[in-house]
Amino acid sequence: MTFPRPLVWINCAASVDGRLAFDQGARARLSDPEDLARVQRLRAKSDGIVIGIGTALADDPSLRVHWELLDGAPGSPPARIVLDSAGRLPAASRLLDGSLPTIIATSERCARHYPAHVTTIVAGAERVDLERLYTELHARGHRRLLIEGGARVLASALKPGLFDRFTIYVAPLIIGEHEAPPVVSGPAARRMEDVLPLDLLAVDRLGAGYVASYGPPRAAPSLLP
Repeated sequence: MTFPRPLVWINCAASVDGRLAFDQGARARLSDPEDLARVQRLRAKSDGIVIGIGTALADDPSLRVHWELLDGAPGSPPARIVLDSAGRLPAASRLLDGSLPTIIATSERCARHYPAHVTTIVAGAERVDLERLYTELHARGHRRLLIEGGARVLASALKPGLFDRFTIYVAPLIIGEHEAPPVVSGPAARRMEDVLPLDLLAVDRLGAGYVASYGPPRAAPSLLP
């Protein structure tokens, strides 16, 4: 799978038992201060920060770079990119407040009209096709994307040829499995031939938890050197 796309870095924080949030998706602040600073460094180096509509609805994030947590002067803000196939993002969402460059990636079935300051990219018939979206973003000058979730977006993005680095901060706590979203939420593998192998690159202690860094399968193309 070779096509023009930005470098794609996937990042998330999870509990030891692999949960992104509390029961029924209630937001859990899993990152400690050291990991929050790490995430801000990733954001600051990105041209765009990608989330799904589920995360946008549940958390109403600003997706801004917290420059106050970093050394040096503020730089150019990355675009906020929301995958919203059906046009479900509320008009009152902070993501539509006009404070930062914002892109809504949607589908042909979406009849929603967003404010004039929002860029809309149609990248699929029924739902957003990441390959089409990446190609369009690359054509518009986006060279480095940071994907922050949620579980369905991570399941779609963690495929050979679609990502270059996956980092996960593991917080030292247990949430439990009852309707708490897992790291990825997609079709389950039924045999070893269906799983996605990852290349473990590093495991580093960070604050109270640790960060594990993975690359795509060695045979998969990557934009990282």
